[in-house]
Amino acid sequence: MGWRMVAAAFFVDFVAVGFFFYSYGVFFKAIAAEFGDSRLGVALGLTVTNAVGAIAAPLVGRALDRFPLKRVIGVGATSMAIGFLGLSQVQTQMQFYLVLGLFIGFGASSMGNLATSKLVANWFDRKRGMALGIAATGVSLSGVVMPYISAEIIAGYGWRNGFLVYGLFTFMVVVPFVLSVVVSKPEEVGLQPDGALKLPPADVHTNSAPVPRLSMHQVWRDHNFWIIVLTFSLIFCCMSTTLTHMVPRLTDMGHELSLASLVMSLCAGLGIVGKLSFGWLGDKLPMRRVLLLVILVQFSGQFLMYHNEDLFWFAVGAALFGYGVGGVVPLHGAIVGKTFGRERFGAVLGLMRPAMFPIQILGVPFAGWVYDTTGSYAQAFQVLLFLYGFAACAVAFYRAPEVKAA
Repeated sequence: MGWRMVAAAFFVDFVAVGFFFYSYGVFFKAIAAEFGDSRLGVALGLTVTNAVGAIAAPLVGRALDRFPLKRVIGVGATSMAIGFLGLSQVQTQMQFYLVLGLFIGFGASSMGNLATSKLVANWFDRKRGMALGIAATGVSLSGVVMPYISAEIIAGYGWRNGFLVYGLFTFMVVVPFVLSVVVSKPEEVGLQPDGALKLPPADVHTNSAPVPRLSMHQVWRDHNFWIIVLTFSLIFCCMSTTLTHMVPRLTDMGHELSLASLVMSLCAGLGIVGKLSFGWLGDKLPMRRVLLLVILVQFSGQFLMYHNEDLFWFAVGAALFGYGVGGVVPLHGAIVGKTFGRERFGAVLGLMRPAMFPIQILGVPFAGWVYDTTGSYAQAFQVLLFLYGFAACAVAFYRAPEVKAA
């Protein structure tokens, strides 16, 4: 039944990320044209979304540890549905920001990676990295499918109708699915993590002690907590900036929107391979080594995209970058699980979101501002290349726990 929860997480991630974050770059220019043609203004919409998500994350994380997951994810999906419907009706930029903040930001935090990673982490221990990788392929598959679908909807029916369709689908399909399928943890159905049968109380014992249950104050002061925060905030900053501005960059080069969306799909498609391979490696190799490999692969793809306007080589760079992107979500969940254990998983991830926010959020609006000021993304992506170096340095200070997390 654990793999059924992986499938549920896969589907929820597909919607939560694909309908908005992977599609946002495709909607980007159409929304900008509607509200004054400022790329910084549209980029700030993503900033607002992430800001609200970061503020809500600690509360959502604690809720995920205390309440049935289907209720928390169901509330998030309902909020996302209302948000999509609201975006289809907004008339001013301020209304646009309000809908993103009140509904999309909260909804994405409640039904997105924070929630689905908690679900999968509850059901797996030894195979956690691989399970998280498989579940996270829903994100990448959405990136393969949704940019092109979004481009076709925008071209044929306009950006407002695109959000209308996504809102109706989320409300009519995703919400009922979550409420009927999701089961919070294996103990609720007489199982243990990794599909093992539940043993009688007298026979329950283990040869390895679990990670001690830390208070949230102790977590906040833990060395590894801040190393993980710094490393992943830098990586997420680079990733979100690149993914948001990739389609606008390509159309600036003179390529059609549909062709640019296919390059984004290629990037996301290699992410599927990355999630599976890096998820597997995360169960087999030291976490620090696998994270360094992820950073190197992303840097290499970013370097190729920065130095090439030729579509072929740009696409090669996007594919390599996407492969590296694929490793981030499963490794983030895996390293938190290994470091702090599954019982504190939701609360720790929730606490990380606001801690990561100040760095993570800078890239997207910064790139929009650079383009508005200089007419080019070049300087913005030079900065991203340096940030990968800082992330690699941060990883070197991670200390693996001496005991195995439960």
